Amino acid sequence: MKNIFTDDNREQEIRMKHHFHIRLNVFFFSTFAIFTVIIIRLAILQFVEGPSLSQQETSMRVKDVPLSPIRGSILAAGGEKLAYSTPVQSLYLTLQKDYSKETNRPEAIALAKSLMKVFDTYGKPDGPPLTLDKIIEAMDIDYKQGVGFSPRRIKIDLSDKEVAYFLERRDQFPGIEVMEESVRHYAKNTVAVQTVGYIRKYKNASTSLPYYKEIRAQEERAASLQYTEAEDVGYDGLELYYQDILRGKNGYKSVSIDPRNMITGIPEITPPVKGYDIHTTLNVTVQLAAEAAITNQIDWVHNNAVSGETHPHAKTGYAVAMEVDTGNVIAMASMPDYDTNVWKTGSISNEDYKKIETNYQNGTVTPISSGRSNHNFDSTVLLGSTIKPLSVLVGLNEGLFTTNSTYTDHGIAYFGKNDSSSVRNSGSHPYGPLKPIDAIRKSSNTFMVDMVGKRLYKNYGAKGIDIWDGYMKEFGLGVSTGVDLPLEYFGKLEYTNKAETPLTRLVLASFGQQGRYTVLQLAQYTATLANRGKRMEPHLVSKITDEKGNIVQEIQPKVLNEVKFNETYWNTVIGGMETKVDAFAGFPYDFARKTGTSEQSYKGKNIDNGVFIAFAPRNNPKLAVAVVIPEGGFGAHSAAPVARKIFDAYDQEYGLDGVPKKNLQQKDTTAQGTENKSKSQSGTTE
Repeated sequence: MKNIFTDDNREQEIRMKHHFHIRLNVFFFSTFAIFTVIIIRLAILQFVEGPSLSQQETSMRVKDVPLSPIRGSILAAGGEKLAYSTPVQSLYLTLQKDYSKETNRPEAIALAKSLMKVFDTYGKPDGPPLTLDKIIEAMDIDYKQGVGFSPRRIKIDLSDKEVAYFLERRDQFPGIEVMEESVRHYAKNTVAVQTVGYIRKYKNASTSLPYYKEIRAQEERAASLQYTEAEDVGYDGLELYYQDILRGKNGYKSVSIDPRNMITGIPEITPPVKGYDIHTTLNVTVQLAAEAAITNQIDWVHNNAVSGETHPHAKTGYAVAMEVDTGNVIAMASMPDYDTNVWKTGSISNEDYKKIETNYQNGTVTPISSGRSNHNFDSTVLLGSTIKPLSVLVGLNEGLFTTNSTYTDHGIAYFGKNDSSSVRNSGSHPYGPLKPIDAIRKSSNTFMVDMVGKRLYKNYGAKGIDIWDGYMKEFGLGVSTGVDLPLEYFGKLEYTNKAETPLTRLVLASFGQQGRYTVLQLAQYTATLANRGKRMEPHLVSKITDEKGNIVQEIQPKVLNEVKFNETYWNTVIGGMETKVDAFAGFPYDFARKTGTSEQSYKGKNIDNGVFIAFAPRNNPKLAVAVVIPEGGFGAHSAAPVARKIFDAYDQEYGLDGVPKKNLQQKDTTAQGTENKSKSQSGTTE
């Protein structure tokens, strides 16, 4: 590089000026570039990001505090209220100071003592007392439940005197306000309580149920959809399934806050929107008849011999009545039940919970029964002989035999290697020559073993299990029924247990000893038989209305799938469903039925569970009924009497022939009254 420092002063001066101009130009260019970037960034902030930043800045100063809405009602088919909310006045406190500081703590304690004195003096005499510790806990002065601007509920369901006292003395209780809320009530006569469900606080629900866990995990929700910790939410049954419909939209209070998250200024109130009402298909008269019938029948088998012995260990019972053509669930009974009003405030005492912990869940859709039978059996028992109509259908459709095939029943059937295993009929009774229709009538186990189970294995080998499973699912056994209830159990498919040979599994499945299903699945299966292959979706809600009664949505009947069989197969199977049942003596309709007695082992002893399915009338089916009495003995004696009372109640309300009998009785009464009045007037004239 050439040295710029030379002996020629003039040349040196020229070169230094040249470098100075270069550096000066670079400086001005850099300055221009920096200012250009700054100006562009300012323009972006002003015109592009400005509105959103302004909104963020505003949201940092104004917060929306949710106000819980009034929950919609759950109504029976006749309009009776099964669950409803009534308004109450509650006392809320919004902290005005940071009481977590020791210097402010005495003031918080003094406020709590003042509140307790008012509650003790003016509160409802029968209301639960609030201790000082409970009030301080509700005040949440250490911010364990919420931030400073969030109102704390101190007491719900204030008396009129308490409301008046606080409204007149607002200046003495800074941050105190009276707000309207609601309390949930349930029908006093305990109508389908496990189906209706119950409520709990969102605080508890959001840590235990996936539905609410997802809501809590959402970072942002519209103000009208935000939940409060103390809000009552559906936790089971229809209350949970239709939570979004019943809840409505909460209002909110827009409050200004300071940097400490404490409220400042006067809030703006946006009122809540009441939830929609849901109208169920449950008929109160039929439902109560089902519940009473189960309770009475359990008591009956305790004291009357069935198959030569009483059944004192029967403690529970389940029944579902489903309309064949609509899928409407008219009754869904899980007994024993309980009074759901123990949950009405969204929480329950430990003492009350211990009383109901074994019977607050719905045993017709889950294996967790209403209570437990004495040997801890649940509600999903083996179906026993009630599977035989479907077993014969499978055999006919697979070409294992024809409607005119004859089988000689010797009372016992052998299977396995060297015929080492065997299955007997009830009482080892040999029925002699049987056609398929007779096999259903006589409830022949040996026919099912020899003609269905063994032949399926012969034709398909181990794949016969898949063939069987496919038919079961087409009739709703082992899959979701589609019912509008949460937590539905799909059943236990023991024929998939590979611990036994495929032949053994098929043999046992053929006469009802390899599948445990819910009572609702059994009812849907029965309705599918009645519909000759058309599987209807069972539903509990017929329509949804707003606060003014306007229809928001109507639920229409839905066919889930349809099984196509030869008509002669249906005639054979339905014709065979005519086992003699004493409980139906004098029943005015021809009806299809199948009794079942499934055995369950307990410590080496086989115990009988009663199962019964039926639909009526036989040729124009209207109602399908399924009943299960665990440990109740033979289904014909333990479960069938319950079904009879359900059919009778339905006939009164709707008419199995389409004519409600209660209307005919009313007409007869009116006609008799008119006749008596005419005679009376005639006598007076004479």
